[in-house]
Amino acid sequence: MIAGAGKPVRRGAHGHVPFSVVPNANNAPQTLKPAPVIAPVAEDLGRRFKDAGFRLALVGGSVRDTLLGRLGNDLDFTTDARPDQVLKIIRGWAEAVWEVGIAFGTVGCRKGGYQIEVTTYRSEAYDRTSRKPEVSYGETIEEDLVRRDFTVNAMAVSLPEAEFVDPYSGLGDLAQRLLRTPGTPEESFSDDPLRMMRAARFAAQLDFEVAPEVVTAMTEMADRIEIVSAERVRDELNKLILSDHPRKGLQLLVQTGLAARVLPELPALRLERDEHHRHKDVYEHTLTVLDQAMALETEGPDLVLRLAALLHDIGKPRTRRFESDGRVSFHHHEVVGAKMAKGRLTKLKYPNDIIKDVARLVELHLRFHGYGTGEWTDSAVRRYVRDAGPMLDQLHKLTRSDCTTRNKRKAAALARTYDGLEERIAQLKEQEELDAIRPDLDGNRIMEILGIPPGREVGKAYDHLLELRLENGPLGEEAAVAALKEWWAAQV
Repeated sequence: MIAGAGKPVRRGAHGHVPFSVVPNANNAPQTLKPAPVIAPVAEDLGRRFKDAGFRLALVGGSVRDTLLGRLGNDLDFTTDARPDQVLKIIRGWAEAVWEVGIAFGTVGCRKGGYQIEVTTYRSEAYDRTSRKPEVSYGETIEEDLVRRDFTVNAMAVSLPEAEFVDPYSGLGDLAQRLLRTPGTPEESFSDDPLRMMRAARFAAQLDFEVAPEVVTAMTEMADRIEIVSAERVRDELNKLILSDHPRKGLQLLVQTGLAARVLPELPALRLERDEHHRHKDVYEHTLTVLDQAMALETEGPDLVLRLAALLHDIGKPRTRRFESDGRVSFHHHEVVGAKMAKGRLTKLKYPNDIIKDVARLVELHLRFHGYGTGEWTDSAVRRYVRDAGPMLDQLHKLTRSDCTTRNKRKAAALARTYDGLEERIAQLKEQEELDAIRPDLDGNRIMEILGIPPGREVGKAYDHLLELRLENGPLGEEAAVAALKEWWAAQV
């Protein structure tokens, strides 16, 4: 909690107070003091704007993260200067300048390891059919802050004086770990419907609660998300999924009906029960698999792994069958699910490589269970590695995560069986080149031995030798040539 957060904070004119933060052990702001703790590059930039006759303030997430003790190298500023005036001020000072967002009032630059964006005071709103905001410039920082998505992002620090600007009580909401909108949530979400997704994203990133009136507005206005471009929705979904608490954000999307419009396969799982009756529904199982997959990550958040965990069972609703013995089955749900995952990710405009990798993991996530209690032949191990290809490590993690049984004995048995498979893979890797399984003879050698030109026959011969390689391991040159000639003779 922030000391004194529930009490009035002494402010100067226009809600300004001298700004400084002393974090406590939990990285929450403990008090405000006169001495500033703003990055020198920000103070320097503030002086440049003041000398040019303009106002500049650190704003939004940069202030929020400073208060949380987690400010990074991305700094956002707002100013009364127009974009062409901003360019004049920063050119010659910044190490690099870019104008990609200048049509929306934003100028970007790099200075001393910081990525900086300076945006002119503005307001923006959607009409009922447009996917792009209409931008108009404002005159005051308070006018600029009220257009921001949440009060915790509607705080600023004016520079170079380092005065704290908090007209919408963002500091108190930060202390309570609460997401509210500066104006009414209905006005905010009407201005930019993507803010509904951002509420779920910030809940997941910051582990904050969302105010009841905001949840209500999200629920009532969920259909407005459909005017937002797929690319913007995808980017917010990625940030949510890659956060520390994605379950929290995903549950909010499902609760409010937003998921039904951007990721309908997820809420559809609430109606299904898995084939072993181990979980209340497949939806809860899926969220648990996601949690467990995250716990196995070793090199930071893995978007492909997390998407695969989230989508691995989405084929179950379409494949559900009620058996004569009372059981429920979902035969081939992994194949159906892979196609569905590909379709959904394509609609969300994901890159082709991510679509391909996620769909492959969904398709393969049950392969391990097809081999019973561990009777893996060398051939089966080779095929498992070949089919997984570069996704093998992620397949290991997804398969292990998919075990959510509460039966500790059964869970331990499954873990031991998979340990055994990984040991078999390691052993074969020492003996063979499992990471790049190829026939003993390449296409050129096949044509040379058979005396044939390039064509379908070469491909068929190659596939035959690959099957022999998978089944028997390396044959060696002599045995491979003999096997090729024997196969060729049978084709005539």
